[in-house]
Amino acid sequence: MINRNDPEIGKKVLQKLAGLADQAARELGRPPVLMEICGTHTVAVSRSGIRSLLKDCLVLKSGPGCPVCVTDQSDIDRIILLSRQPGVVIATFGDMLRVPGTYSSLEQERARQAKAEIFYSPLEAVDFAEKYPGEQVVFLGIGFETTTPAIALSIRQARKQGLPNYSVFSINKVVPPVMKVLLSDSELGVDGFILPGHVCTITGRKAFDFISAEYNKPAVIAGFEPVDVLEAVCLLLKQIIERQARTVNGYTRLVQEEGNKKAREIMNQIFDPADVYWRGFGLVEGSGLKINRDYADYDASLRFPVEIDTVSSQSNFGCACGDVLKGKINPGDCPLFAKRCTPLWPVGPCMVSSEGACAAYYQYELS
Repeated sequence: MINRNDPEIGKKVLQKLAGLADQAARELGRPPVLMEICGTHTVAVSRSGIRSLLKDCLVLKSGPGCPVCVTDQSDIDRIILLSRQPGVVIATFGDMLRVPGTYSSLEQERARQAKAEIFYSPLEAVDFAEKYPGEQVVFLGIGFETTTPAIALSIRQARKQGLPNYSVFSINKVVPPVMKVLLSDSELGVDGFILPGHVCTITGRKAFDFISAEYNKPAVIAGFEPVDVLEAVCLLLKQIIERQARTVNGYTRLVQEEGNKKAREIMNQIFDPADVYWRGFGLVEGSGLKINRDYADYDASLRFPVEIDTVSSQSNFGCACGDVLKGKINPGDCPLFAKRCTPLWPVGPCMVSSEGACAAYYQYELS
């Protein structure tokens, strides 16, 4: 098996890539522009130095691949209000604690006696609810197709155990609808897409066929080691040179044509599609997942309804996370980057999340 971290293999692929990038640039009349649609790819590209290695031959943008980052400001504000409800314990992945809402964050609320616990899986939160029957445990359902099956399982497990004190505040999203919004943006100017390997293990390759079939853009599903990413870029450049548009599976060791049908069945048992807001994109049809009527007892938004003024719910002044997520600008183009906005004092979620583009650029690419 190939060691996809091997620097020597990486050098050989990089040499091939440089020649392909030169050909693609001649074909286009400019350097090719590619976009990764996964926060883990963003981190991998920055950490390995791939972005800086390729900067002279192509442009590599970051897209809306971080679930925490794309969570709309109004949803963050709802979570803050939810944490203030008597008897509620917010159960969450760690990144959410420090995401700034309009007026507060979960971290600040916890300092004011709100209860918020970090868990590494939703099933741990179910165990916590069983252990503390006097607490109303609300798990924050944040993630794409990769994490949603586990959240669905937690709801099913809570019902099986007869737990009346467990619920989920679902802000789960799916990737294909927001891809269609990106592809419909005539100003974006992206020539090809690196697709998220983790998401595609659930959806399968076919779920992203529309990128090439309907929008005539090349797309490649990639793994997360440096050689994986470089090979995906090569496959995209070949398509650009040959004037082709196909959705190619470059992560065949894990991604199948149809994906994980069982995981999708579990999701479909618990969730229905919903129109939801994304940071930077506004309302995206069919891109969210709401808990269906059969499991409505476990829907925290129904159990603990909170009202916010969506007009006053807005990103912190000057934060450009929305433009970063759409690929309109790079993190370094934001006037707050590395000045008012740092990992220690983040202004927006892209600097908070471990998968955020701003955090990755700050840690690995700031010169």
